[in-house]
Amino acid sequence: MTSGHILLVDDEPAIVNALRPVLKAVGHAVTVASDGTAALASFALEDPDVVLLDLGLPDMDGKDVIRAIRATSTTPIIVISARHQEGEKIAALDEGADDYVDKPFVLGELLARVRSSLRRREALVKPLETFDADPLHIDFATRVVTLRGETLRLSPKEYNLLRTLAQSAGQVVTQRRLLAAGWGRSEADPQYLRVYMGMLRQKLEANPSEPRLIVTEPGVGYRLMAVPDSGEASPEA
Repeated sequence: MTSGHILLVDDEPAIVNALRPVLKAVGHAVTVASDGTAALASFALEDPDVVLLDLGLPDMDGKDVIRAIRATSTTPIIVISARHQEGEKIAALDEGADDYVDKPFVLGELLARVRSSLRRREALVKPLETFDADPLHIDFATRVVTLRGETLRLSPKEYNLLRTLAQSAGQVVTQRRLLAAGWGRSEADPQYLRVYMGMLRQKLEANPSEPRLIVTEPGVGYRLMAVPDSGEASPEA
């Protein structure tokens, strides 16, 4: 398992006391900050590999922390928050967060998101040449996509959408980002995206009406679930 240095930003002692030992138990180093000012100071000093960030901080909105980090860094940021409104999720993702996990969350799921983010950070240093997560394989150089060993025929837009999802596998990708990838502008009609996602599911899913590879994050975007992962779910935190 890939381990890293995690900056945990949360002012709830119960969350910190639940998460810190679990993260350490699987090999991560953990720094804790209880407000935005401390978070930005720790980030500048320690250069963590992943940031776990609550939006409801005592001294500033978590989106301001995201904005400040994104001004200088591409370090993965996973928002963990009790703000369940779609608008809050979209705003955080648009500011530059990589993923969003609602409280209360399943520890196993959060750890899987952390592993996915660490793989993404490694990919930023060495761009991925291929994506390989059973049953899906993508060769980015040749643009060849295979599913269960069979080559798929994808249109350029379908490929661009799938590539964008694969490059952030396991993480939510917003509609705006997918529209930009497929149509070159994030203000394109979302209906176009829904149609093409339906077409992709027809080609990728065993049962397109019950998708398991490309799942919808209602009101936010989509997530590619084909991610190498041996972790098991844990009780909620």
